[in-house]
Amino acid sequence: MTMSSPLCRILYVEDQPDIRLVAKMALEVVGGFTVMACASGQEALNCAPDALADLLLLDVMMPGMDGPSTLQALRKLPATAHTPVVFMTAKVQAAEVALYKAMGALEVIFKPFDPMKLSGQLRQIWAARP
Repeated sequence: MTMSSPLCRILYVEDQPDIRLVAKMALEVVGGFTVMACASGQEALNCAPDALADLLLLDVMMPGMDGPSTLQALRKLPATAHTPVVFMTAKVQAAEVALYKAMGALEVIFKPFDPMKLSGQLRQIWAARP
């Protein structure tokens, strides 16, 4: 994958159905992305090999496997071992943001997010990645 590759496919994990629907629609309609939306970390693990995702977009607070645990599990799969990740969370303490970035997150998007701006945020994060 070259550094100039466009962001096209997103594997999105969010346990709240309403948030998942709004974000998926916003990313597809506004952003033109292909989005595979999963309701849990386990579902993401099942979908990841076929998702061919350019980016992982993970909710932090989820029952069962939370976002960080989901990321650790996804990192063990060849398909997502090196896929860039962005976390989404309503908990915005600096220490937590630093922790997610230490886990390899490109960025942390705060909830509630603006559906009309979400695609642009992800494009900016994508463009700025190392």
